[in-house]
Amino acid sequence: MTLLRKRNGWLAVLGILIVVAILVPATAMAVQPVNATLLGWAIKGHDPVAYFVQGEPVKGKGAHSYEWMGATWYFASAENMELFAGDPEKYAPQYGGYCAYAVSQGYTAKIDPDAWKIVDDKLYLNFSLKVQRIWEKDIPGYIAKADVNWPQILSGN
Repeated sequence: MTLLRKRNGWLAVLGILIVVAILVPATAMAVQPVNATLLGWAIKGHDPVAYFVQGEPVKGKGAHSYEWMGATWYFASAENMELFAGDPEKYAPQYGGYCAYAVSQGYTAKIDPDAWKIVDDKLYLNFSLKVQRIWEKDIPGYIAKADVNWPQILSGN
């Protein structure tokens, strides 16, 4: 009898959680300021400085990591890590590393580190190369929309 009560109790809790999840839209929930993996890695472990210095995505190394904005950033070299630590805003991707196109549409999405572009000395990432081709059709327009949307997405409003 006790086991049945415990099971029914858990079912009741599960039911309440499902109702809350349905009633609270995802857009009303604030997002993390940095798009990070479950392990807390920004840009899926890629070096943000390498996009600027080497002109390509490069995986970072565990020996060169830096904690910033609640995420762990990895770098291919100590020099890149020092550049980032000296001015994270300069090298960090826009919109916390979420897909720039998605943010322009009012939501967030994960990224593919190979779908990137530097525009006006700022790094932008996209969900995929296919989405990046859409974004590239009107980069200034999508950036303008994303700049307006990002503070609202970040705050959950």
